[in-house]
Amino acid sequence: MTGILWNFASFIIALGILVAVHEFGHFWVARRCGVKVEKFSIGFGKSIWSKVGKDGTEYSVSVIPLGGYVKMLDGRVDDLAEGEQEFAFDRKPLWKRTAIVAAGPAFNFFFAIFAYWLVFLIGVPAVKPVVGEVTPYSIAADAGLEPGMELKSVSGVKTADWESVNMGLIAHIGDRQLTMTVAPADGIGAEQVKYFDLTEWNFDPEKESAMSALGFVPFTPAVTPRLTAVSEDGAGAKAGLEVGDLLVSLDGQKISEWKQVVEAIQQHPNTPIEFQIERNGENVSLTMIPDSRELADKRVIGFAGIAPEVAEWPENYRFDLQFGVIDSVGKAVEKTGQVISLTISMLKKLIVGDVGLNNLSGPISIAKGAGMTADYGLVYFLGFLALISVNLGIINLVPLPMLDGGHLLFFAIEAVIRRPVPEKIQEMGYRVGGAIIFSLMAVAIFNDFARL
Repeated sequence: MTGILWNFASFIIALGILVAVHEFGHFWVARRCGVKVEKFSIGFGKSIWSKVGKDGTEYSVSVIPLGGYVKMLDGRVDDLAEGEQEFAFDRKPLWKRTAIVAAGPAFNFFFAIFAYWLVFLIGVPAVKPVVGEVTPYSIAADAGLEPGMELKSVSGVKTADWESVNMGLIAHIGDRQLTMTVAPADGIGAEQVKYFDLTEWNFDPEKESAMSALGFVPFTPAVTPRLTAVSEDGAGAKAGLEVGDLLVSLDGQKISEWKQVVEAIQQHPNTPIEFQIERNGENVSLTMIPDSRELADKRVIGFAGIAPEVAEWPENYRFDLQFGVIDSVGKAVEKTGQVISLTISMLKKLIVGDVGLNNLSGPISIAKGAGMTADYGLVYFLGFLALISVNLGIINLVPLPMLDGGHLLFFAIEAVIRRPVPEKIQEMGYRVGGAIIFSLMAVAIFNDFARL
């Protein structure tokens, strides 16, 4: 319950910030274009707090925290008093109306740059993208990828850390090929370009990572089957396992790597497993019955609540992704550009069917992401805000009525035909656009519940 409340609170804070930024863009440009703003609201429905400013605008926080709006004086819906015509939105020149509508998404992009600037200024711990294992006969193996190689770029986009690699790979969903520039495993020799044939790439984001689907995993420090943590109420503790125990064998098989333990536990929910352990120089036999857990795809796996000893990362693999005040600006712009490019690419692939609708995420998934990143710390939460802000900006630019992009589409038509689009056509467009948007929202929410 505590986790749910934390996710919800983090979600409300994140959404409140991003909605405020978006609506402030409309508000700020409207005021500078001479439009009277009657109300600036964060949230919908009944107001729980409001105040009328010296500028005559009512500032409000409403009870339903799932959006917001700026209400401007508009002759199409308001009865204009004498002298108010010059302050009405619909009486302004086309370029001013376009600027006001486009300002919301633009401010989302500016906020993403600001958030990433803070991220790079504060700094975030990172590790170099060095390949750990490569699965034989996989796409990665066929491309010539080898353990120890460092990934320098994906299709020309530099990859300083694993997050950048993951973004680069996801951008290629539905493509037929990608290239990777890699440094040799021994660090000696020139960088090489590897070509990955993606025609047989079957990637399901719900079940695996993009890297494992290609057939490789990141380098991780050595893991020893000596326990460093045993959950108080877990199956391991119930079986008598203790911190410091060295797992020697399971069901008569010698344990050479921690992966054997993980696979055995996951494959035997509610089924006894025999362990031989070494404790204080003595051999001890124990029987553990792993607990069970059902995954989103209805598979049931076992878990035991135990953790192994993990070696330290090599110093030359670790670094802080941190820059100075000026350099952080360039990095923030570059990062925002990459996220914009990735989001547009995924949106196109969603439209043409290269990406399935089951990949859409709704408010529950966003709330989980908000809670998890807030748990990790401010810098990770800022990165999450930047990512969602870019997505919010791009989605609002989709040319569907009810969204900013729909208004901009009508303005573009107006610029061509030299008169506003007839209100009946606009109203029909709003109905069609609304039906599409609410249908996509329903699919996203359904996906969220399916992942629970």
